[in-house]
Amino acid sequence: MLRSATSTLRRVAATKAPAQMAARSFSTSMAQSNISFGLSDDQLAIQELARKFTADEIIPVAAHHDRTGEYPTEIIRKAWELGLVNTHIPTAYGGTGLGVFEASLVSEELAYGCSGIQTAIEANGLAEAPLVVAANEEQKKKYFGRMTEEPLMAAYCVTEPGAGSDVAGLQTKAVKKGDKWVINGQKMWITNGGKANWYFVLAKTDANARTGSAFTGFIVDADTPGITVGRKEQNMGQRASDTRGITFEDVEVPHENVLGAVGQGFKIAMGAFDITRPLVAAGAVGLARRAMEEATKYAVDRKTMGKAIIEHQAVLFMIADMAIGIESARNMVYKSGWLKDNGHRNTWEASIAKALASDVAVKSASDAVQVFGGAGFNTEYPVEKLYRDSKIFQIYEGTSQVQRLIIGRGVVDRLSK
Repeated sequence: MLRSATSTLRRVAATKAPAQMAARSFSTSMAQSNISFGLSDDQLAIQELARKFTADEIIPVAAHHDRTGEYPTEIIRKAWELGLVNTHIPTAYGGTGLGVFEASLVSEELAYGCSGIQTAIEANGLAEAPLVVAANEEQKKKYFGRMTEEPLMAAYCVTEPGAGSDVAGLQTKAVKKGDKWVINGQKMWITNGGKANWYFVLAKTDANARTGSAFTGFIVDADTPGITVGRKEQNMGQRASDTRGITFEDVEVPHENVLGAVGQGFKIAMGAFDITRPLVAAGAVGLARRAMEEATKYAVDRKTMGKAIIEHQAVLFMIADMAIGIESARNMVYKSGWLKDNGHRNTWEASIAKALASDVAVKSASDAVQVFGGAGFNTEYPVEKLYRDSKIFQIYEGTSQVQRLIIGRGVVDRLSK
């Protein structure tokens, strides 16, 4: 079954453009009046591939990776063999070339099993997204080619100890010396930091310029002299992912590894989020769906006061609220992915999807713990892990507060036109 679905995924990628696939899924062409919320047969096959992989390979070992913090190398290798990793890479470079919509189907299913493992996998997509946005042909051949030839990892190096949401406050600098750039600075909270084969690095190249033109993006090989990888951080949740600090000390990078043009790094880094924020939101939906299903199964079996607790309105309403949030968030994921795949700007919709799905994940996981009662506070049951894993969705790839700034400003912009 897995092999059959994988063949479908690769066949679809080889014969259909991502925009064409996505247009069939969430909606028909915007020029047409008919709207369809159904998935195509090909998309259902992709979804089923990811769902079965999650059931067979992720769920049985998720608790182990949470307890030990062991990086899921073998799981990622198997996912890579099936085409569930590096979904953004075009077919011209050996990838499956999925659109954001199809990739969101994969992300939701993987996160249903373990959002820590899903984050480790999708961190590749985050590192690759700036290359999708701005890389030249040689850069794509070299770095995308690596990722499709063997199961390597990559990392997006932007956040710093003193600058997370405040990207303008980044202190890492790059100075041009001859035909090379010399990078100095420290990055923090880098997912896949200790496993990456290469990094996308954002560094300040003009101290006097405004934020929009002060930074440049670089592709930096992880084995370049001067790079120091910090210890693995012991996080509250998503412990299967590898999060570290990365220090750059006189790291020399050839000019050919400048991504796009000098001074365009901030725009490239932010443009990547239009691709990846819908997928973070999809992961949050997957976690929320798992919380709802676990809570529902438990509520059906658990009895108090002579009846199953699902029959108590207080419990049933919590589960109903989970369903309301999940269905709403998923539809925003689909819409933001569809817009991107069809060549429309989706920044506003991607921020809505990310903010909404993140909040839904945290509330659903919290309410699932409440439904389980004392058992929900115990590590023998899955919902306490879901609760811990959920919180990061409101923080990484732009906090929920940053998303609300984008959303609010978008509302103002629309009313002023």
